[in-house]
Amino acid sequence: MHDDRALVEGRLERALRQFIRPAQYADRVPLTLSVWHAPGEPVPVAEALKGRYEPFATGTEWGSPWSTSWFRLEGAVPDSWAGRRVEAVIDPGFTGDGPGFQAEGLVHDAGGIPVKGIHPRNRHVPVAAPAAGGEQVHLLLEAAANPAVLHDYEPTLLGDVLTAGDQPVYRFASADLAVLDENVWHLVLDIEVLSELMRELPADRTRHHEILRSLEDMLDALDLHDVAGTAAAARKALADTLARPAAASAHRISAAGHAHIDSAWLWPLRETVRKASRTFANVTALAGDYPELVFACSQAQQYAWVKEHQPHIWERIKKAVADGNWAPVGSMWVESDANMPGGEALARQIVHGRRFFAEELGVETEEIWLPDSFGYTAAFPQLAKLAGIKWFLTQKLSWNQANKMPHHTFWWEGIDGTRVFTHFPPVDTYNSQFHATELAHAERNFADKGRATRSLVPFGWGDGGGGPTREMLEKARRLRNLEGSPRVEIEKPSAFFSAAEEEYGAQAPVWSGELYLELHRATYTTQAKTKQGNRRSEHLLREAELWVTTAALRAPGYVCPHDDLDRIWKTVLLHQFHDILPGSSIAWVHREARDTYARVREELEGIISDAVAALGRTLPGTAARPMALNASPYGRSEVVEIEGGALGFVDVPPLASAPVTDSAGPHTVTAHREPAGIVLDNGLLRVVVDGDGLLSSVRDLTADREVLAPGSRGNLLQLHPDHPNQWDAWDIDKHYRRRHTDLTDTDSVELAEEGPLRATVRVVRTFGKSRITQELRLSAASPRLDVVTDVDWQESEKVLKAAFPLDVHAERSTAEIQFGHVHRPTHTNTSWDSARFEICAHRWLRVAEPGYGVAVLNDSTYGHDVTRTAHPDGLGTTVRLTLLRAPHSPDPETDLGTHRFSYALLPGADATQAVREGLALNLPLRIGGAPELAPLISTDHPAVTVESVKPAEDRSGDVVVRLYESAGGRADATVRIGFPVARTQITDLLERPLQDAEAGEEGLAVSLRPFQILTLRLRPA
Repeated sequence: MHDDRALVEGRLERALRQFIRPAQYADRVPLTLSVWHAPGEPVPVAEALKGRYEPFATGTEWGSPWSTSWFRLEGAVPDSWAGRRVEAVIDPGFTGDGPGFQAEGLVHDAGGIPVKGIHPRNRHVPVAAPAAGGEQVHLLLEAAANPAVLHDYEPTLLGDVLTAGDQPVYRFASADLAVLDENVWHLVLDIEVLSELMRELPADRTRHHEILRSLEDMLDALDLHDVAGTAAAARKALADTLARPAAASAHRISAAGHAHIDSAWLWPLRETVRKASRTFANVTALAGDYPELVFACSQAQQYAWVKEHQPHIWERIKKAVADGNWAPVGSMWVESDANMPGGEALARQIVHGRRFFAEELGVETEEIWLPDSFGYTAAFPQLAKLAGIKWFLTQKLSWNQANKMPHHTFWWEGIDGTRVFTHFPPVDTYNSQFHATELAHAERNFADKGRATRSLVPFGWGDGGGGPTREMLEKARRLRNLEGSPRVEIEKPSAFFSAAEEEYGAQAPVWSGELYLELHRATYTTQAKTKQGNRRSEHLLREAELWVTTAALRAPGYVCPHDDLDRIWKTVLLHQFHDILPGSSIAWVHREARDTYARVREELEGIISDAVAALGRTLPGTAARPMALNASPYGRSEVVEIEGGALGFVDVPPLASAPVTDSAGPHTVTAHREPAGIVLDNGLLRVVVDGDGLLSSVRDLTADREVLAPGSRGNLLQLHPDHPNQWDAWDIDKHYRRRHTDLTDTDSVELAEEGPLRATVRVVRTFGKSRITQELRLSAASPRLDVVTDVDWQESEKVLKAAFPLDVHAERSTAEIQFGHVHRPTHTNTSWDSARFEICAHRWLRVAEPGYGVAVLNDSTYGHDVTRTAHPDGLGTTVRLTLLRAPHSPDPETDLGTHRFSYALLPGADATQAVREGLALNLPLRIGGAPELAPLISTDHPAVTVESVKPAEDRSGDVVVRLYESAGGRADATVRIGFPVARTQITDLLERPLQDAEAGEEGLAVSLRPFQILTLRLRPA
């Protein structure tokens, strides 16, 4: 037989493009348009209904960037269309096929009730089926002129309403009433499913040729000049081929509708409120036509927005949940970044998310659902289990640059040994359209085939929203049991996970430790002020909850501000979304984030002040001496700054307060000049700052050893060119290391403080258009050297690093993560090791050899790199902090401006000392008019770290204490409770009782395994 496949396929392509697709809507009449351009920010529909509408013609430009226009669409169904399926088909000027990255709209009926959203792949609005001749049509379209921002990572001013200009960005193309010819529409779907499948099947497969010939027969049965009249016959020619069942061994796909909606990204937060409304309107409308639909939807925040702004859609969601068409998933307030949120913040993501779904929708979610976050902390498995969560899902690791993950279904083991059943959909997308290419890839790619037979496919338009379409549901029906294709079953993710675990759980492999994404490593650094705002807010919330709890127990009449704390927590959690905290959103998002963090700080300072004032009014004070309040779970002996800039000294217990004195007793620090430079000495460290303002020596006097590697200098600022291949704000590519400039030139090096409580060397440098002032501070009794940095950063596409070459032979680095730490090799023996050239750490990163370690602490920096550095006397380890970047997309002015942050060098540190000093750097002692307060909670083991002391979420007056083992070993400890207790319980993460616990006279005895988290609920007597 002659091979004429190319001819048949070409014939099919032209027929489909030129004749069959256009025949879906053969009959059209234009709707009459009028418009009201809303001034400023979006308005509710009630206000739009009152707007003054003016005539508007298709072909007219509309919409300055980020503006909103409301269009009335009016017309009547022609009498000749009676009994047919009539729809409005709307194109406000779509510029491509991609939903969510351009003009979008929400269509309402004449009374303002939302009907459904429109986007380039979902333009129709139902009018009538069957229609009555002369039926009047009155629709109201809220059209958002959202500009497309991301163009090959080129800088653009479109990413902020303040800079985007006022020129129209769209031209209204059409708004018609049209008859949907259902026979033709179904024929198009039959053709797509079979032709896509055919192209995925090898040419030597019988099924490939069977499909080709049936498509050829279909074309023979079809009159291209009368597609509508012959579509039924054409479908009949394909019926047998579509009816062939799948093989018994076919891969099984569990499909769940999905619409990943970034809570902010290339649009501001306010636009996500509308994206969620448009998408959720689409889905609830679709559920009415397709009862098999299951829509998996995460992010409690987006539900809360819709509940607040779109009560009609909210009621439809609740019905869809009850009917089984809608599956709340994910268990979190937002799909947060999964590296940088602090331990307590990550716990609260789950607490607030699960609580919302349970209280508002009656659903106990069972999975963590993070398809798009940029790597995953090894703390997650334990947090999931403590919250009653069984499963974890992501697909982002398929983006790895160098190494393919060896499993798709497996047990993920966290740092404490907890395991959670995990799935990476092998389809490698969370936006599937049921294209045969995707399904074939899922089957070929599935790493666990042979033992496991099923995988999950999230389908629907996403990132900017949109969700599943009726075309996708129709394809799923055809693919349910089709020869040559995997079987497709639409079902809840929980059904997939239950079946997958039952089938494969006993044999599934184990992946231990973090899930590191080999991409987007610059997200640990980009938008430094957003990251600093998050870090400050987390620690202020820790303080606020501690002092509020203390005041509620010890200050009669004090009323706990539950509502304020709940609202502030949710604000902070929202800004941990995986394109806000990582710094990968447009300028508008980060401008608003900076303002929001400032308001959060002001509010939390007010809450803390009120609580401390209430304690001061109730409890006896301490003379007129200033008091220091310590929100750290460790006691501290520190130099503090008091009113007027004077220095004092305090010995303060954990989670308590104590008076400040004017002397550190036997502890002093001295400063003097030597030929080698300025010498600072406090009896613990001897630091030499040379004429270039660099550390030429840091000697640990306790261990009697030099900390810096021979011939090196510490706190060396290094400037690299920073031009990633793509993903500008997201990526730092390894080639950046090939060039750098050491910033050794100084404007001045001066001794700014000489002791006895603190000695400071001030170093000023200018380079390019930037200026850096650093104060190297050594305080009495302090084991660490602090570096307080002020930067006026005006660089372009550069990255700034601070290097500490250490005389430590370290096989691995140790970085703090949530509720513990992880180890990473310092060598690059394997491609997996080499790929970790930029790593995330929270408050500290430590390198060590047997018997000695050095930690580098920070108050707002997450990005680090660690390398092995040979020197004449052996092997050292260089630790660098990644301080600032200056990418141009999507924010062309990323990080430009002034910054203030601190980091510190802590010689001789073990893990417990790193934890203690990292907390101290991030929780500066608060000087105020408090009385002397004894600790509410304390422990007698240095590795048992109290993470939070807070009011119970149920507002019962109970006190909740969360603590964990922080050194990676076992710990038997006593938790001392500083108030009378009627009942003590161990609870889950959501503060639900697991078991009663007996506290003795000394306190509550606890025994913790490595990195174990323990939550206690204490009922005051």
